[in-house]
Amino acid sequence: MKSAMVRHLLCATVAAFGFLGSGLAAAQATPEVRVVELLKKAQEAARSTDYAGVFSYQDDGTMQSSRITHLVDGTGERERLEVLDGRPREFIRHNETLHCLVPDKELVLVEQARTDRFPGLFLGDTGHIVNHYRFTLEPETSRVAGRECQVVNVDPRSTDRYGYRFCVDSQTQLLVKAQTLEGDVLVDEIAFTFLQVGKQVSPDGLRSQWNFSGWKQVRVPTQQIDVAALGWRVHNPAGFQFANQISRPMKSGQSVKHLVLSDGLAVISVFIESYDDARAARNVIKGPSRKGAINVYSTRIGDSWVTALGAVPVKTLQAVAEQTQYVAPAPANTR
Repeated sequence: MKSAMVRHLLCATVAAFGFLGSGLAAAQATPEVRVVELLKKAQEAARSTDYAGVFSYQDDGTMQSSRITHLVDGTGERERLEVLDGRPREFIRHNETLHCLVPDKELVLVEQARTDRFPGLFLGDTGHIVNHYRFTLEPETSRVAGRECQVVNVDPRSTDRYGYRFCVDSQTQLLVKAQTLEGDVLVDEIAFTFLQVGKQVSPDGLRSQWNFSGWKQVRVPTQQIDVAALGWRVHNPAGFQFANQISRPMKSGQSVKHLVLSDGLAVISVFIESYDDARAARNVIKGPSRKGAINVYSTRIGDSWVTALGAVPVKTLQAVAEQTQYVAPAPANTR
């Protein structure tokens, strides 16, 4: 079930937007800040550029390829992403609405889109990101998918995060390659193997290969929540803030709380559910596990089962899960 929860993150999207804040004011335009500004342009290019291509994601000895078409017209952003390996999946996005097509079940899941999906990279507040990472630009350019790109190294200032290496297209500022690093060890990599931009991109790429007009359509219901008001004291690692707090239903009829923490680059998801529901659904085991590049840490807190997962060191997830507390809120005053 843990692996299913990890896979669900591909469809479980969050409405959160990352823009560089006042912490990167022009008066502080050091060489490091100018590198972050380059990544800011890459984030904007992911939303405003017409592009189409194929990219591959690799982790833990596995590889998955996807085809993407992204166009901006008078109605905003339109995007279609087709998973090319394994069970067929398509993701069709119009602005912030995402349709996840599941052909083998003739099902369409409708949710909200996240902004950090490749070639996007930022999520949440990034105003203090330079306090937690060092940003350097390599003097020599590289090439990805036949295109010249600038290489940005992002090194964590503490051991509770991974590092990154980004390649930003020299012409369009589009992110064309992203690597996650634990020291010198490659954790995962996502990169274009073929890329077209501008007038080369045909609107035909937005057309689904499936006729899903008669498929069952399910709008995944979510509700914004305030976990602190519900009694939860969730441990936030230094620099991590809430990007979103929602509640979503489960098959049991109960709900699971889904919290997203981010420092702008790294993302941690925290799921809080009934311990009995978790035990009935799967063989719950306390402690760490791993799914590819995603570390997972689970523990029991009272009558709840807490699972923290993300592409961060497992000790960071352990701190999130084990240091989270529940304090029953005081009864409301009915007088």
